[in-house]
Amino acid sequence: MNYQTFQPHPDLESLISCYWTLDVPSAEDTQRQRIIPDGTIEMAFILGDDIKRYTSEDNFIIQPRSMVLGQTIDPFYIEPTGYVNTFSIRFYPYGFANFVALPLRTLANKETPIDTLFDEKTAKELEQGIIQAVDTKQRIEIIESFLLKKLSSQVMVNTIVSTTVDALLATKGSSSINEILKEDLSKRRQLERMFVKKIGVSPKQLGKLIRLQSALKMLLNEEGENLTNIAYEHDYYDQAHFIKDFKAFTGVAPKEFLGNENMALSSIFYK
Repeated sequence: MNYQTFQPHPDLESLISCYWTLDVPSAEDTQRQRIIPDGTIEMAFILGDDIKRYTSEDNFIIQPRSMVLGQTIDPFYIEPTGYVNTFSIRFYPYGFANFVALPLRTLANKETPIDTLFDEKTAKELEQGIIQAVDTKQRIEIIESFLLKKLSSQVMVNTIVSTTVDALLATKGSSSINEILKEDLSKRRQLERMFVKKIGVSPKQLGKLIRLQSALKMLLNEEGENLTNIAYEHDYYDQAHFIKDFKAFTGVAPKEFLGNENMALSSIFYK
């Protein structure tokens, strides 16, 4: 499993966390992989064989070859049908709103083909360019040219939304919305409306995702001596509260997560 990340152009680094590629040889004993919400939106191009996304224990869809993965609240399973070769753009929570006009809540909890987000001709040219590119460097050049052109024609996201996201990221999701807004609590209702439109989830949901994401990274990197320390480091009431939220977030308890072969893909993303 070869997972690599690449940094964006300086003009895009406030909106894009990274570009990433994943290359996994075909195997007979392919395992389903549980994908855990991380509070980001991704544009992904499947360059290898098809990938299934399970909608229930036995039912699945085939993911679009070029798509945007909106905000997700619950974990879900995917399973490759053969060789995995993926190129993806990971946007910060408020990043993707700068490239489309529609409310991001319409993208939540699903994959959306890019030809439904941009005009069909433009989307087709982008997809073909990514497919035919000779390497990752050329794919990054193609996507950055596309995004910089779109950025110049879109209105920037509301400052209050981006400021709130920055505060949540800086405090690992532990700040309350009242603490962020401080003396200007009259903006709370406006913020919540704009958040759902521009981010796809509420401020409280995003804060919870960021806090759990940080705790999961600490667990994977063995920075916490025990679960109680991780819980208190992230302002949970106690270990039981942390375990309850962790299980809701990942589908398993913290100790079950470590070494679970169904979590291998999520583990490399979070490390």
